[in-house]
Amino acid sequence: MSKLKIAFIGSGAMAGAMIVGLLREKLAAPENLFAADPRADRGEELREKYGVQPFTDNVAAVKNADVVVLSVKPQRLGAVLDELKGKIPEDALVMSIIAGATLKKIGKGLKHKKVIRTMPNTPAKIGEGITVWVASDAVSESQKEQAQTILSALGEEVFVEDEYYLDMATALSGTGPAYVYMFMEAMIDAGVHMGFPRRISEKLVVQTMRGSVNFYDRNDVHVAALRNQVTSSGGTSAEALYYLEKAGVRTAISRAIWAAYQRSLELGREEKEHIPKDQQD
Repeated sequence: MSKLKIAFIGSGAMAGAMIVGLLREKLAAPENLFAADPRADRGEELREKYGVQPFTDNVAAVKNADVVVLSVKPQRLGAVLDELKGKIPEDALVMSIIAGATLKKIGKGLKHKKVIRTMPNTPAKIGEGITVWVASDAVSESQKEQAQTILSALGEEVFVEDEYYLDMATALSGTGPAYVYMFMEAMIDAGVHMGFPRRISEKLVVQTMRGSVNFYDRNDVHVAALRNQVTSSGGTSAEALYYLEKAGVRTAISRAIWAAYQRSLELGREEKEHIPKDQQD
C-alpha cells in the first residue's frame, strides 16, 4: 500500500480526512499522495501539514497515479469528468466519494472501466465513519483489497454487490448523522427547558448517547432487550416511551428514512434525464 500513488481530485474536508487516515494508519507515504485543488493555497496548506504533493492541474495529478479519488462537489463533477476523460492511466483504480454519482456516469464520463463508488458519512472525518461501496465488473480482486484498505482509514466499510444498495445507504447511514443530531438537539433543549444550564444539558446528552452506543457494542443482545432493561413497570422510562410511541416517533423516523431513500432514487433519475438518450444505454 505504501508504494501506491494516490491522487485526490478535490482536496476538501472528506479528502483531507482520507489523507489524515491513510497517514495515521501508515497506509501511504506522504510523497505518494497527490492533492489537486484549484486553490493553490489549499494545496500548500496540505503540503505543509502532511507532506503531500500539491497540484492545481488535475491532469498532471493523475498522470502517474495508481488510484484516483474523485472528491469534488457534485456540481463540479461534470467539468472534472470532461477534463479527465481518457487521461486516467488504464490500470488505475478510480474511487468516487461523490454523492449520487453512479458507476455508469463516472465510467462513461472518464472513458474508464475500473471504478468504485462509495457512500461515506461525516464521522469518517475522525476515523469513526462507515462507508458502503460497490465496484464495477472491471475492478480486480487486488484493487478491491486496495479500496477496502483505503476506506478502512475512514472507519468501518461494507462492500455490496449491487449498486442500488448505495441509495439505501445514503438514506440510512449517509444521512443518519443528521437524525442523531436532531434527536440530541431535542434532548438538550428539553434539558434547558427543565432548568439545566445548556452546557450541563449538552454534557449529559452527549455522554448518554456515547455511553449507550458503547454499552450496546459490548453486549450481544438486541437493542430492544437493552431498552427493556431500563423500562421498569410504571416508571419514568415507561412513561416517556409511551408518549414517544403515542406521538408516532418510531413511524416518523422510518418514514423519514424512506423519504430520503426515495429522494436518492429521484436524484438518480434526474441525473439520467440530463444525459442524452443516445448515451443512456
